[in-house]
Amino acid sequence: MNPKTTPLHEDAEDWDPFGKPLFDDPSARAVSRVGVVDVGSNSVRMVVFDGAARSPAYFFNEKVMAGLGKELAETGMLNPKGRERALIALKRFSLLAKGMDIGPLTCVATAAVRDAKDGPEFQRQVERETGLRLHVIDGTEEARLSAQGVLLGWPEAQGLISDIGGNSMELAVLGGRKVGKRDTSPLGPFRLQQIEGGKKEQLAHIRAHVERLAKKLGTDHDRLYLVGGSWRAIARLDMERNKYPLLVLHEYRMEPDSVLKTLDWIGKQDLADLRAKTGTSQARMELVPLASLVLRELIETFQPKEIDVSSYGIREGLLYEQMPDKLRARDPLIEACRHAERGQSRLPGFGKKLHAFIEPLFGEVSPARYRLMRAACLLHDTTWRTHPDYRAEACFDNVTRANMAALSHPERVFLGVALLHRYKNSRSGSRFTPLFDLLPPEQLREAEILGKAMRFGAMFAIHDPGDAGELSYNEKTNTIELHLTKRGAGLFGEVAEARFASLASAMKATPMAILPT
Repeated sequence: MNPKTTPLHEDAEDWDPFGKPLFDDPSARAVSRVGVVDVGSNSVRMVVFDGAARSPAYFFNEKVMAGLGKELAETGMLNPKGRERALIALKRFSLLAKGMDIGPLTCVATAAVRDAKDGPEFQRQVERETGLRLHVIDGTEEARLSAQGVLLGWPEAQGLISDIGGNSMELAVLGGRKVGKRDTSPLGPFRLQQIEGGKKEQLAHIRAHVERLAKKLGTDHDRLYLVGGSWRAIARLDMERNKYPLLVLHEYRMEPDSVLKTLDWIGKQDLADLRAKTGTSQARMELVPLASLVLRELIETFQPKEIDVSSYGIREGLLYEQMPDKLRARDPLIEACRHAERGQSRLPGFGKKLHAFIEPLFGEVSPARYRLMRAACLLHDTTWRTHPDYRAEACFDNVTRANMAALSHPERVFLGVALLHRYKNSRSGSRFTPLFDLLPPEQLREAEILGKAMRFGAMFAIHDPGDAGELSYNEKTNTIELHLTKRGAGLFGEVAEARFASLASAMKATPMAILPT
């Protein structure tokens, strides 16, 4: 199957399998900058989303570990100090939103405000003193929004999502780009702290609630998606234990056995030492031991084959809620790359021409590889303002550490290597060498070939390399043929010829430039 001849969308105006760009569409502009506030049991956070409609950037992101729900299970009331800190933060967020001129903030409050006796009074105080209206959502709605957040960054996600907060843990089933059954439980670490009888009683409490959740949601889920700060802290510790080279939590994928070993390892470590090594806050690290008990029970009960970390949750779910269906259907990676090209490249629109020029070299490719090739071509010139000596490094750094969705860690490295070779022939001696191990040798070679193809095509003809020549690969003779037009014959100078030869060398093929007759 050739992806180029298999459209993903039926719109007659679509320009390729990924659809016509939506930057000038009113519905896309309507969600170009959206501010949301999440008042949770542990943290209060404001996020302002901005950028490509389907794959927004974080224009502003601030969190205060207020601890509203601390001791709630014991007192039935919001924590006084936490309430004070949360109110100060919300006043600041309200003023910031006015300064940014982003319109009203969408504010949601979850388990702490939902369950506290003084929750309604706190809502009134917040509205009175800040002008912000808190929408208190129940546990099943919290689960739905968190699951939608996973869909925003992971459109094909299928399995079970678990969102852990300070006072609750929600589960939801994902499949077919829809949220299915969902439920909530009092398994947040703050609540577990209040259970008397020590670890034995805590384990019994956790087991009872997980069994109930399993009966309602079923246990036939291959993947478990983790959402929430405590889960991310555990994932970061898993990286530390395994000496994992790429410290990007989103789409970090773990095997259940490895996670169980990490949970055992955490129990034997000094938490202060782990904090120093990973940069985890004290407030977050204090919750890790209890969250570990919950995660162990989830793994043993649901027995997933893979555990994936999502940095997207309820806040992203609120943004997803405002997206029209045609935006939801888009590929977040391609939309992000289009937006980057539009704002950061010298010649917006050239990426599409470059891809069309080099595509014949690769023959039929899988849809997954096709989208990476398209993404690389869109990004190939977005670091042109960087000093020439550092462009290759900047390309690799940007794509491997960028806040991009729908991009696995090996795919990040593939794109990074391709873009590195867009500016540099060799990667030997690179400080990124440990990251290269995330790809098998054959994929490293494929990424290098893609990069050197872009390196040639990008300089061969500034307007459109397709007007200067046509590339093809002859498998029988193992030659790369460049059929030059009259204009292309004049453009095929010494530097172009050297880069064409470098591309052929990477492919272990013979270069052949064919002049027009």
